[in-house]
Parts: sequence; C-alpha cells; structure tokens
Amino acid sequence: MAEAEGDNNGRVSAPATPGTPTPLFSSSARVDSLSYDRKSMPRCKCLPVTVNAPSWAHSHNCFTDFTASSDISLARKIGAEFVGTFILIFGATAGPIVNEKYNGAETLIGNAACAGLAVMIVILSTGHISGAHLNPSLTIAFAALRHFPWTQVPAYVAAQVSASICASYALKGAFHPFMSGGVTVPSVSHGQAFALEFIITFNLLFVVTAVATDTRAVGELAGIAVGATVMLNILIAGPSSGASMNPVRTLGPAVAAGNYKALWIYFVAPTLGALVGAGTYTAVKLPETSAELAAREVRSFRR
Repeated sequence: MAEAEGDNNGRVSAPATPGTPTPLFSSSARVDSLSYDRKSMPRCKCLPVTVNAPSWAHSHNCFTDFTASSDISLARKIGAEFVGTFILIFGATAGPIVNEKYNGAETLIGNAACAGLAVMIVILSTGHISGAHLNPSLTIAFAALRHFPWTQVPAYVAAQVSASICASYALKGAFHPFMSGGVTVPSVSHGQAFALEFIITFNLLFVVTAVATDTRAVGELAGIAVGATVMLNILIAGPSSGASMNPVRTLGPAVAAGNYKALWIYFVAPTLGALVGAGTYTAVKLPETSAELAAREVRSFRR
C-alpha cells in the first residue's frame, strides 16, 4: 500500500487516486476571479491637495496614495476591460435583438440568461487581469469608496464606452435592420424607469461590493453571484425599463440605432444606484479583526 505524502507544512495528505485530474486551483494558492485586495484604499487627506508638495508624484492625495499591484500593466488591464465589455454588450444586447427578429424566440428568461451568462463568463475569464468592471457606474463607485484608483478611471471608462460602441455596430451589421430591439428605452414613465434603474443597480452593486471587498464573502463564486443578480434584475425590470444597470449597455446600442430616448435616465440612475449600493454594503459589513487583516489574501479586484 502506498504511503501518504506530506506537504511543505508537514501535514500528511492521502495519495492521489490514479486517473484523478489535477485541481484547477490548489488550496495553497486560491484565486478569486472578481475581487480586489479586500481592503479600502489607505486613509488619506483627499482635499485639499497638498500645495507645497515638491511634485505631483509626491503630493499626498487620493489620486496618488494607492498601493496597487504593479505586476499588470495598465495597457493590459485596459485591453482586458475592452474585450470583456465587448463580450458583455454583444451578448446582453443580442438576446433582445434575436427576440425581436424571431418573434419572441428568446423570451424574457432568455434575455436575462444572455446578460447573466455574459457577465459570469467575463468575470471568470478577465477578473484576475482588470477586475472585470465592465460598467462605468461600478468603476466610479469603487473609486469613490477607495477600492480603485481615480487615476485609472478615465482609461477604464474610455475602454468600456469604445467596446460598447464596437459591439453595437457589430450587432447592427449582423442583425440589421433589427437593432432597435437591443436599445433600452422605458415603457413606463420616466420617473418609474429612473426608480427601477436606481433600485436594480443598487442591488447589483450591493452584491458586487460584498464579493469583491469583504474577506468573509465567498469570492470564488463572484462570477455566479453577480451573474445571478443581473438575471434577477432583468426578470424584474426588463419589460419596464430594459434593466440596463450600466450606462454603456444603453449608450452603444443607442448610438448604433440612432435612438437617444431618455438616455439621461440610464446615465444618472445607475451611477447613483451604484454609489448608494456600494456605500450601503460598506456601511453594514462586519469589521475585520487584526488577525484577519494580517492574513488578508491578495485579490484581483484591486488592479
């Protein structure tokens, strides 16, 4: 009989069964796909910026006092964010377009599944590179709560906007003239649509902030948790407001279809909902003990 093997810490483990595949992630090096280093940015004097500092690089403010990892270049992060947002917008917008072209073949559940699955696969595939924001409202909310550096916000938003427009024109070329089905426009009053977009984005960012910034949350399931939240929100608000939750989910298809109806709702409501949702979880989450802070793992959301 084969003897048990020991690991580097002297613990004894059972021998592997012949033919058993090697696990994708070993227990000694756990990787979370949608979470940053789960701590807030270092406390700093955001305003006013130190006037007498010798240079911008040495001034003490929230734009420079950020200990982000340097192992991944900003260009690589932006590339991953562009591809991830392209996949999301293409998948989430294609569902309603196919639904329109083929007389309801997708149904509301199909539309929700297209968006939720797109979010899930992008988080699992690019979260460790760029953090898989995919949403300007999320990027702004995380920067406001010091989970992300403000200096990288413009580059992330530019990548998200350009990817949304590219994906929308790709859909227009593939499904013309049915592009109007992918545009999010309210079928209720503007006030009702604003309230729905605010609430469902609040729901989304509450969940994202939990799995991305709290060490007690199950970060390995972040993609599933966030994708399921997107599906739930679309089932709730899809027929009424389109369940955008994301300014670029609305902007790209609106540009490609030339339909800018009530565009302001999908810019303002998701951003406010994101700020309140992320802030609410930050306010209610359990405080960390000194032992937990010392044993904190490095996560991917802070890139």
